[in-house]
Amino acid sequence: MDTSVTPVTSVTPVTAPARRARFGFGLLGPRRGRHELSHEEFTSLALPVGDDGVVVGSDEQGVPAVLGLGRPVPYDVVLVGGAWTAQVVALRAVGTGARVAVETGRRQLWTALAQSANSGQQCVTLHDVGRMPPQGPSTHSPVLVVRDCGARPPRGRTGPAPWQSVLTLLPYPSPTTPRLMAQADLVGVQRVAPDEARQIGRTMNLPPEDVDKLSTLPDGVTLWCTRSSRMYVTTRPTEPETGLLGAARRVE
Repeated sequence: MDTSVTPVTSVTPVTAPARRARFGFGLLGPRRGRHELSHEEFTSLALPVGDDGVVVGSDEQGVPAVLGLGRPVPYDVVLVGGAWTAQVVALRAVGTGARVAVETGRRQLWTALAQSANSGQQCVTLHDVGRMPPQGPSTHSPVLVVRDCGARPPRGRTGPAPWQSVLTLLPYPSPTTPRLMAQADLVGVQRVAPDEARQIGRTMNLPPEDVDKLSTLPDGVTLWCTRSSRMYVTTRPTEPETGLLGAARRVE
């Protein structure tokens, strides 16, 4: 994507016409000439367009892959993979200014991350399964809810909402996985067994070559997909992330 800004070479000032005083609407502002572009000049104006969000890695061309988690609409993500990737996403979400609430039955797995992220303020909170309170998301305080509740997570009390995305971590597929994937806005899949890959391929409408790849993906590689698009993303930890979480791995 071209993110360059093409400069406008000519701008024609147009003198504003004389205006009468408008009683009841306060003082008139300063009289400055307006700036207008011709149609040809307008089409040459290029502005950068892209997503704001969490850089979860890079695609096969080395371009940063951004996961837009802070949205004004509910956003539901399912990740079939390791807790390591979910933890990297959580840490990077905190780096963008989001609060992270983790619902988990493996509190010991998330304690070090929460303690590291909470230096100075409460950025990451841990909650037992089924005991997460409302998080009060807003434009100025978006929330990422991470549900680490096993392969068959119970129905969550805190679901996707405006400015509150939910990432449901599944360590491996289960009979409930197709339903969760069908309801999700985005699905991430890491290395799975060949029979599990075929099940996911049917649910997500993946072509045969992608189904075959799912059983051979290296650690740290995730296929992020919907039923109509897909992207392989490699997550490489920064030095502080490696010190806190260790190297990329599929299984804890």
